[in-house]
Amino acid sequence: MVGGCSRTLGRLVSGTDLGDEEIAGLGVLLLTAGHETTAGMLGLGTLALLTHPDQLAALRADPALLPGAVEELLRYLTIFHFGVPRTPLVDVELEGQLIRAGESVTLSLPAANRDPAAFDDPDVLDVTRRARGHVAFGYGVHQCVGQNLARAELEIGLGALLSGFPGLRLAVPVEDVPLAADSGFYGVHALPVAW
Repeated sequence: MVGGCSRTLGRLVSGTDLGDEEIAGLGVLLLTAGHETTAGMLGLGTLALLTHPDQLAALRADPALLPGAVEELLRYLTIFHFGVPRTPLVDVELEGQLIRAGESVTLSLPAANRDPAAFDDPDVLDVTRRARGHVAFGYGVHQCVGQNLARAELEIGLGALLSGFPGLRLAVPVEDVPLAADSGFYGVHALPVAW
């Protein structure tokens, strides 16, 4: 990933009129959005599977479930808790609520991904669920441009972890796993495991 970022930044430096601060900002964005989020999701997804042994067993029994399981983990965990604020240019009414032009609205992505109108038993982790339609990567024109790469990284990473470490288990009680809720996204600070 780092090599890809440096090539992308190299093209920006040579092919645009962007200033140093703008290029540095894009570098930070690529690193944060393209690395930290996927790494955080790998940790959280592993924790979720280790604390849901029935779901872990289902994945190990049928690795073909992995693509759908990644979607379900993204829906179930939603590492970004709040979407980017949206500000309408004109007054709009949404579900009976008037939002005036210029007022900002911030969306709770976990609430949307746990909406019972969209997903049956939304508080249950089910790796066999068809979870497409979640908003973990945003929605519409505001979707993450790297979402397909993130999906591939999660499939490859979780697949390799599950096949390479069949005895993988938590090395500490789940309540001792240090969660990271102090940064821009939800994750784990560390995931002590044994195998």
